[in-house]
Parts: sequence; C-alpha cells; structure tokens
Amino acid sequence: MPRTRHRRLLIPALTAIALLRIAASAAQQPQAPPAAPPPAPGARTQTPAPPAAPGQPSQTPLATFRSSTRLIVQNVTVRDKQGQLIEGLTKADFAVIEDNQPQEIAFVEYQRIEGEPGSAPVESLASDAAPAAAAASTDAAPVIDVGISTPPPGTVKYQDRRLIVLYFDMLSMQPADEARAFENARKYVDTQMAAADVVAVMTFTNGVLRVRQDFTPNRAALRELIQTLQFGDDLDGDGAADNPEGTAFGQGDAEFSVFNTDRQLAALQTAVKQLGSLPEKKTLIYFGSGMRLNGSENMAQLSATTNAAIKANVTINPIDARGLTAAAPLGNANERSAGGAGMFSGAAAGSRAASDEQSKDTFFALAKDTGGKAMFDYNDLSLGIVQAAQASDDYYIVAYYSTHTATDGKVRRVRVSLTGGRQADLAYQQAYYGEKTFAAFTNADKERQLEEAFMLGDPITEMTIAMELNYFQLDRANYYVPVAMKIPGSELNLARRRGAARTSMDFIAEVKDEFGITIQSIRDKIDIKLSDEDAEQLAKRPIQYENGFTLLPAKYVIKVLVRDATTGRIGTYQAPFVVPNLVRDTTRVPISSVVLSSQRIALGDELFAVTQKAEAMAANPLIHEGEKLVPSVTRVFSVSRDLYVYLQAYQRGVTSQKPLVAFVTFYRGEDKAFETAPLPVIHGLDPKSKSVPMRFSVPLTEITPGRYDCQVTVLDPESQKAAFWRMPVVLVP
Repeated sequence: MPRTRHRRLLIPALTAIALLRIAASAAQQPQAPPAAPPPAPGARTQTPAPPAAPGQPSQTPLATFRSSTRLIVQNVTVRDKQGQLIEGLTKADFAVIEDNQPQEIAFVEYQRIEGEPGSAPVESLASDAAPAAAAASTDAAPVIDVGISTPPPGTVKYQDRRLIVLYFDMLSMQPADEARAFENARKYVDTQMAAADVVAVMTFTNGVLRVRQDFTPNRAALRELIQTLQFGDDLDGDGAADNPEGTAFGQGDAEFSVFNTDRQLAALQTAVKQLGSLPEKKTLIYFGSGMRLNGSENMAQLSATTNAAIKANVTINPIDARGLTAAAPLGNANERSAGGAGMFSGAAAGSRAASDEQSKDTFFALAKDTGGKAMFDYNDLSLGIVQAAQASDDYYIVAYYSTHTATDGKVRRVRVSLTGGRQADLAYQQAYYGEKTFAAFTNADKERQLEEAFMLGDPITEMTIAMELNYFQLDRANYYVPVAMKIPGSELNLARRRGAARTSMDFIAEVKDEFGITIQSIRDKIDIKLSDEDAEQLAKRPIQYENGFTLLPAKYVIKVLVRDATTGRIGTYQAPFVVPNLVRDTTRVPISSVVLSSQRIALGDELFAVTQKAEAMAANPLIHEGEKLVPSVTRVFSVSRDLYVYLQAYQRGVTSQKPLVAFVTFYRGEDKAFETAPLPVIHGLDPKSKSVPMRFSVPLTEITPGRYDCQVTVLDPESQKAAFWRMPVVLVP
C-alpha cells in the first residue's frame, strides 16, 4: 500500500442564521513530534541486507527497495484450490493492474510465519538485549515515547516475523477493564507468544498517543512494561483521573477531548500511520471498553481511520476489555432501582442491553473494514490476541511503483493475479485512495480545492470540530434544524492585516436524504476582524459557528467541509441524523430536541453574524427577547455557572394550553445524583405552531464534578403521558 502522508481530524456548518463566538473554555495544546520527512520523489537507493542476529539462521539476501512516494506495497496471500499456501513464487509469477493499467512490479518477497503459540524463547535476542535491558531497568525512568523505528531504505527489518501491536485505549476503560486487559496481555507474553512474533506496545491516555515499546521479541522487557502500566509505576502518570478534563489530542481546547470517540479514532489513525513505514503486514490489537456513540460522532473520521489502516497494511482487531457481562434485569443489588414502568415491561433491561451493543458497533466496523477480527463477551482476552495473530499466515510482499501520479485523492482499483493462466485464490487489498495534495494559489484554484476535497471518499480531517444538530417543529410538515459547530481557536491561523488580527474560514455543507439525493446545500465565507484581546485568547478558546435550515421529517446525512482560508487546512464532518415526525407520535408527549447551554449573548455582541431577513430571525427558537442561547455542542459545563435548558412541547388540536410539568435529573450510572423540583408550565402556547416553549436554568453548584447522564422529563398530568430525553454531560470545576 502507498506510503503517504495522511490528513487529520474534523468539522460542520449550515444555512439561514449564523454567528461566530469565542466560547469560554481553556485548554492545553501539546505539540506532536515532527513527522519524518518523506523520501524524495523518484529517489533510488540500494542497501545491503542486514546480518542475521546471533543464534538465528542466516537469511537469504533481502529484496532491494527503491524509495519513492509512489511505492505501493501489497500483502498477498496465495492459496490453491485445496486452501493450501503456495510458496516459491517469484516476481515473474505476479501481474498487477491498477485502474486498468498494467504496473511494473519492483520486487516480490515471501514472508514465512512459523511457530505455534507459546513457542517463543524466553531469552532476548542479542540485537534487542541492550534496549530491552534499559527499558526493564528499575533504576532508570520509564520510557515515555520510544517511537516506531523506520528501517533504512532497501531493507526488510522484520523478515519472516509477525508484527503485533498491543494498543491500550486507557480513556475508554474502567479500572477493572484496564486490569483485565493488562493481565491477559501479560498472559499472552508469558505463555502464548510464537517464535515469529515481535510485539510493540502503544497507549492512548489523556488525549496523548505514545509508543511505549518498539517491536521486540523480548518477553522480559514486554512483561516489565505491561506490569509498569498495570500497577501505575509509570512516572508519566497514566489514567484519566490525572486530568478530568482531558488533554486535546494534537489540537487545543480540553473540552474537545471529554467525549472522545472522534479523538479515539484520530489517535488510532495516527498509530497506523506510524506503522505504515514498515512494508510487512501489521496486526493491531485494540483493547478498549467500546466506543460509545452519542449521536455527534464524525463519520468522516471513521472513514479516514479505516483508509489509513488499509494504506498502512494494518488490520485492526478490537477486543472488548469488559469481557463477558451480565446485568440483573432490575439492576445490581448495590444500586437503587431506576423505577418506572420499564422495570416491569422489560424496557429498562432492553435499553441497557441496547446501549452495550451499540458501544460495540464501531469495534465491529473497524475490524470488518480493515480485515481484522473483533472479540466480544469473552473473559480470556488473550485468546483474542492469539486468534488475531494466527490469522496472519505466510504472505508475499508485492511492491510496485504506480503509474498514477496525480495527487487527486481518488480511489485506485487494484487487481493482482498470477501469470500464465495459473489459478489460485489471492487475498489482498483491492483498492486504496491516492495521495491528496492541493496547491492553492489563485482564487479559481482555491475554489477547486474545496470542491475536490468535498467529493473525496477519503475525507481530509486536518481540523477538529464538534457539531450539534437540533430540530423544532414549525408546522405539521416543516421543522427548523439549527446547526452549531465548535472549532478550537488553536486550529485557526491569524494573519495580521493592517495592524489588526483576522481569521477567515470557508464553509461548504450538503444535506442528502437516505436515497443520496441532495436536499439542501450551503456555501459560506466569513472574514472576522478580532480585537487584540480576542486574538490573544483565540489560541486557547473555541470559536462557534451557527446556521440553520428547514427540512421535512426523514432520515438525512449531513456532510460539511471547513477550510482555514489563511493556511489551507481542511476539516470534514459527516454524520447521519433523523428529523422525526412528531405528528405521528401519539404514545408520549411530543417534544423537540433539548438544547443545553451555559451561555446567553445579546444579539449584536457576536463576533460575526450573517445578515438575515426578519422572518428568518423569527424562525429560530433559540433567539428570545433579544438574546441568543448558544448550544454547548461539547456538553461540558462548569459547576460555577448555571445550566440553561430549552425545549418545546407540542399540543395538537387545542385552543388553550394544557398544564405541563418538567424537571431535570442527573444520573451517575443508574444512581440518581441530583434532581430539580418539578417546573409547572402553564403559559406560552403558540397559536400557530401549537408549541409550548420551556426555558429554565439549573444551578450546578450542588453537584460534584464528573460524568453524568442528564435526563429531561416532561409530564402531561391530564393525558398521563410523558417524554424523556437523555444525553451524557461532563461537569468540571
């Protein structure tokens, strides 16, 4: 697969009403280590094969690599009709066609993977003894980030080796899950490593990805490192408890890392890109407790991570560190019952089971799309490592220099076959995305850059953005859908113009229905002049952009592209969403989505506002009495400020308002941590839309900072109906 430089993370936008605001939240911005420069295009080098390690049989001369940005490496497994591996094939036995054009094969190298589980020697190889001893030494500080070493051009560093990466997602795992993951990883190292296995260790914690151990067969060093991570002796201090807000992964603003599914995927993308410098097949074992989808995840980031793994010849094999789980239908004995009719109908138990299953969806998708295996509901996690490792059979490294040099980011279709009409079953990656480089100089070039980036199947995710969509019913057919996007200010580049700080952004957004038909689109460009104070704060505070549009009830997909017009950096956000038909909802109180906020601003105080008609202003329910309610987007709130809650209930076919009651509850797990007094709502019915607005604030000073599920309950005493809305939030000091 191609050795390409990849892009990084996120974004959103839309139509009718827009505002740009610096929101109040501080952040840290760790600097990622500089990437190694790519080889010069067309460079040719030849390096002799390295000598065999002491105690190992001598190796045959290794293949000669030519360093080039167009080198495509395919890992090909060849089997006969009986399913047996075919050995002894040479360069002349393979044919490669890319996009219907024959390609000249540079070299073919056979990788023989031998050894049953548990066959690895305990002793270190001599070549690994020195670094292993240093890593295992108790007198020296533990290694923080050793990196993945890149072999010199022209060498196969891990000839006839199986490359396994143990990747621990510390942010997603509870302490019990961490202990289970480390214990089973140590079991694999102690008793199940094969003679061909070399293992690397990576961790993702506090928003930072680190390589704890480069590939090594040294069991003692691996065991020592895993014990260090497990029992907390690492001087760097793992664990999310060290920083409850988290630290942004390669970006700014801590609140973007609190709900970290997108950041988990971005870190995983960075990990597989580091592994891409090695031409061999890599097996990444991902230990985590699921990736919980809350409805605001960036599907573009999932695509970018999957594409990066395919390019780097990495199979992702997720293992659910929770193991086999079982829950009593009414809850565990050490917690209070949730109460309600759901206890007796089975709805409560079903909801809990559905939530657990949903957290596995991303794991399954990563495994399926990269050719790996996912393991759920099994306590012997080491078995998952063995199964993933044993799935890597003998294979051929087939490398060629692609004749398609255009950096357009389009998909390349690849077909590998045997010459001479020989029949066999070949397993390989049948497509990859080409490199994507956009040089923007003229205005026409810049516009073309946006259009091409928007159409890419492999999204550009250089910028981090969170997005929130809501819906409010306007009449029986139409719904107003406000969209709020938050971008870390550190993502944007400030250009000094005429003594003042400015930042410019381009937005493209497109909404398609479930049949792929474009329903609405938007093209927007904003140029914001910032005061010296705002410019100083921009590096550590997010900017929020808002817009809105009108839709009919249906399933949709929104795709948004944002570009920093000063630097050309681009982010893509893509997510499905549903506008429900509330008219058909007869079993509960029909309500809109719920907006949570900690900020109200007076109209005119925005940094930027799109000029709009009076009717468009009136359509936005978040504008009330000259003030704009700013959605939180990331749902991170300080306990020192009140929480503002807004929603609408709908009473069809009435001439006067019926009384309603609403209240807010905070749950920690299944335990009720805080609940407001019931709020009666007896006024405010809109005679045209039949909507009843509900606005109230919740003091958070009595709640301990931490993670909660915020539930808003609306009751109709007359009809004995109710409605519930729940969303995870984080409270910080």
